[in-house]
Formats: sequence, structure tokens, C-alpha cells
Amino acid sequence: MKIKIEAPKIPARLASANFQDVYYEEDPYLSNCMVENARLDNEALDQLVLSKVAFKNVSFIGASFPRIDMTDVVFENCDLSNAIFTEGIIHRVLFKECKLLGVDFSETNLGNVSFVESMANMSDFVDARLKQVKFDQTSLQNANYSDCKLVKVSFDKCDLHEIDFTQTNLNGIDISTCTFTRINVALENLSGCVVSPEQAIGFASLLGLKVKE
Repeated sequence: MKIKIEAPKIPARLASANFQDVYYEEDPYLSNCMVENARLDNEALDQLVLSKVAFKNVSFIGASFPRIDMTDVVFENCDLSNAIFTEGIIHRVLFKECKLLGVDFSETNLGNVSFVESMANMSDFVDARLKQVKFDQTSLQNANYSDCKLVKVSFDKCDLHEIDFTQTNLNGIDISTCTFTRINVALENLSGCVVSPEQAIGFASLLGLKVKE
């Protein structure tokens, strides 16, 4: 199933901005601008609002933005390792060639979001709701997707080794182009999941079957 993802709607020309400008606003808000080559490690803001913003070569290591509201935002070649976006709303956002090790999206709503050629090992999506979300050539080793709601979500050529899908229904989810040695998923949640013939053999072992060649 081909999933259509709405791309971020960002003007062709954006004025450069300093992220610290948000601290001068009554409400933390940043829009219609580009932030480049900046270090924003360990920044902390509650209910930050981002609209039509492009981040390029920006480091957000350990930043904390709970209840963030992002619409029409691009992150390119950014490091968001261990950043916190819990209970946020993320709509029409692109993460391209980003490092998202241990990033926390738990209890977040994501819609029309793309993760492209990124590294998101040990990322946390517990109790998140994902609708029209694409993971393309992205590493998700040891990521936690337990108790997630997945609607029109695609995983294309991703590394899913040791990913945790506990209490997450994979009906209609296609992982046939992905690689993994082992994933954590309950048998009842595998029904309707699209897998490759090789993967099917591996899952057969969960049923106690022995496949004879």
C-alpha cells in the first residue's frame, strides 16, 4: 500500500533567525524562518509552537520541549539525540538525515511526518498515535513502539532489529523490505502484517513451527 504523505508547506525564502528569540515572546513561538548551524543543546521550553520553520545543521541534544506544537517544519542534518517531545502535536514535518538516538515522542500525535535516512535507535514512541507517517531507510534498532496506534504507517528499508511492538496492532503495516533478526511482538498483533517470505519463516518459529526446506 502506497501511503501519501503531505510535505511541509514552507515558503521558498525564509529569513534567518536566532532560536533564542522565542524567549522574548509572551508565548514561545517561532515562525516563517530558518535556523542554521546552531547549538541548542539542553534547551527547555514547555508548549513551544513552531510553524513554517527550517532547521539545518542544528544540535538539539538533550533538549526538552514537552507539549510542542509543530506544523510545516523541516529538520535537515540535525542532532536530536535524547530530545523530549512528549505529548506533542507534530504535523507535516520532515526529519531528513537526522540523528534521533533516544528521542522521546511518547504520547505524541504525529500526522504526515517523514523520517528519511535517519538514525532513530532507542527512540521512544510509547502510547503515541501515528497517522500517515513514513520511515524511509531509517534505523530503528531497539526503538519502543509499545501501545501505539498506527494508521497508514510505512516502514521502507528500515532496520527494525529488537524493535518493541508490544500491544501494538500491525494489521496493514508492511515491513517486508525491512531487516531485523528479532522483533518483540505478540502473535495476535501480527495478523494482517505484510512480511517477506524470509520473514514469514522467522515468524513461524514463534508458533513453534519447524519449516522444512
